Amino acid sequence: MFKSKSLLSALGLLFVSGSILMGCSEETDDQEANQGETEQLELTASFSVLADVVDEVVGDRGTVDYIVPLGEEPEEHEPTPSDFEKVTDSDLFFVNGLGLESWLESMMDNVTDTPAAEVTGGITPIPLSEGNADDPHAWLNPALVKTYVDNIVEELVELDPEGESTFTENAESFKEELNELDAWIEEQTEQIPEEHRFITISEDALVYFGEAYGFETEGIWELNAHEEGTPQQISRLVDMVTERGIPYVFIETTVSPNYMETVSENAGVPIFEEVIYSDALGEEGTGVYSYIDMMEHNVEAIVEALGQ
Repeated sequence: MFKSKSLLSALGLLFVSGSILMGCSEETDDQEANQGETEQLELTASFSVLADVVDEVVGDRGTVDYIVPLGEEPEEHEPTPSDFEKVTDSDLFFVNGLGLESWLESMMDNVTDTPAAEVTGGITPIPLSEGNADDPHAWLNPALVKTYVDNIVEELVELDPEGESTFTENAESFKEELNELDAWIEEQTEQIPEEHRFITISEDALVYFGEAYGFETEGIWELNAHEEGTPQQISRLVDMVTERGIPYVFIETTVSPNYMETVSENAGVPIFEEVIYSDALGEEGTGVYSYIDMMEHNVEAIVEALGQ
């Protein structure tokens, strides 16, 4: 009996010891796995187009959200409590700058310690005709978006030095895509005759695009923040459209079509069926889900409309 009890006791001790060792081994494995996992950066951008560019650079080392909803103008956004919360919970808030986010100061006054980083540093802005402000739409020239990318890399490396190689590799890959996009746009727009190289939309947002690819651009107003749509503005554009004899005018996804419909009716020039994306990416079902998608869509629409 004594031997049997001793044997059972010994077996019990072995079982308990084995369980403890297994538990320690599993705990060590879990700790090593956790150490191997990189905590993702939480980033926010002011609007969807910029968010996509940031996402291209940060890759799987972070998540990117944005403030201005799809279909809305970034110039005149009114921040909501959820916007403040979103930025407060972020590691970094990316903004375009050049006066685009007129609401930025009020936003940051209500945010805790989240820093804001402008991505247009180093870009020579195009001044508005009145000369008292700059046109903020630099992202509509792919060559300038490469400067956005460089600025984003610099900010991310400062925030997450261990991710430098990832950010740099992602940036170089995306800049190569931008180079290819730039060359493709140049090739496509060569199809448009000189007399039709005149783009007319509600907000004159394509100035940087026009400068890069040889177009004149005109809007009813220069910036959505200056939106008025006065009879004088509409009459001026009607005269220009009539004089130039262009086949189509355009509307954008973030602006009411009413004003351009008035221009179209008075000038006798139809609105092209495909809208232009300037201040936001497309909603579900549009196929315009990235910066590259947006630029390709716009160029295809412009070439089809004006290359006649």
